Amino acid sequence: MHQFIINASIQIIPVVTDKHPYEWVDEAIAIIQASGVKYEVGPFATVLEGTYDEVMKLIHDVNEFLYSRGCSEWISSLQIQIRSHGDITGDEKTEKFAQ
Repeated sequence: MHQFIINASIQIIPVVTDKHPYEWVDEAIAIIQASGVKYEVGPFATVLEGTYDEVMKLIHDVNEFLYSRGCSEWISSLQIQIRSHGDITGDEKTEKFAQ
């Protein structure tokens, strides 16, 4: 895949009873924070911005972390926007709404 900037959102929805789902989400966000990939945490999803390889690796790493830590079940809800011939950034899509 190309090396242009893409953006994606990831929402982790734990289907668990072992601990509060927010605890699993917080741990997943910690993986994102440590990744070096640009991110913005929102109330329903976290937006990621980086190259295709960086973003897809991070999505993999989050899911692998949940698996390795014993999360029994979760849903990873993803949206990915890719532009074939250039960067696509979150700022480009939202700057007209900035207050």
